[in-house]
Amino acid sequence: MEKTIALSAVNAKAKAYVELIKLKLTLAVVFSGVFGYCLAADEIDWWKLAVLIIASIAITGAANIINQIIEKDSDKVMKRTAVRPLPTGRLSVNEAAVFAFILFCIACYLFAEVFNIRAAALAVLSLLLYGFVYTPLKRKGQIAVFIGALPGAFPPMIGWVAATNHFGWAPGILFAIQFFWQFPHFWAIGWLAFDEYKKAGIQMMPGSGKNADTAFRIMIYTLFLVPVGWLPYMLGMTGINSALVAMIGGILFLAQTFHLMRTCTDKAALQMMFGSLLYLPIVQIVYLLDKV
Repeated sequence: MEKTIALSAVNAKAKAYVELIKLKLTLAVVFSGVFGYCLAADEIDWWKLAVLIIASIAITGAANIINQIIEKDSDKVMKRTAVRPLPTGRLSVNEAAVFAFILFCIACYLFAEVFNIRAAALAVLSLLLYGFVYTPLKRKGQIAVFIGALPGAFPPMIGWVAATNHFGWAPGILFAIQFFWQFPHFWAIGWLAFDEYKKAGIQMMPGSGKNADTAFRIMIYTLFLVPVGWLPYMLGMTGINSALVAMIGGILFLAQTFHLMRTCTDKAALQMMFGSLLYLPIVQIVYLLDKV
């Protein structure tokens, strides 16, 4: 009986640690890093790709944990975050901090030892910006989204630099695509969770509320995706077919923002959020398939 109780407690702890990493969000970030690596590599080294996945999970997980430690109190206020391990007390702040430090050390070692110092430096910079700059700024105003879009756009660039050990226009373009994509994506989430964010003292939207002015600003940033989607083709990274698909995807995504401007409803924001979740992986996969 005691052994069963002990095993149940261990399982509960393990589950809480996995939740702390925010595995679904982390895997989406990892996918972008893998995309950048595969697009850059002349020949894919599957062992290195596996290491990249582990290192990316570790650095992203560490950043997510730092975010949750800082936002522990505000997470208690919002319904969708109140069940996280720290607000519920399933893990202590010390346990979370130690876990984050271990993941950070693993990521730094793997990036530096298996890949290169440049990739390791970018990974560390992304963690610092996300955990220690973006997270505290969420209570200060809309500037947080702009700052948060920087580390959010790093993954494909980190993957590219991990494969090539150099910067340049190519990883910059991959950064730009993901950078502009984040604004409609996170503002759609901000629209849907507006009341909860407001209750927690967090301002995630570019306007004063759920209105046409806010929707217009969302549309402006989405508009950038249409020309930016052509850049990989213009630089000779990918073929014309992927450029056309990216353009069509950008136009369809843009159409959703016009629908939001016209209706200003949660339903339109939800549709736009799902549209953003489809846009990025589809475009990235098409770029890979059309790689030159």
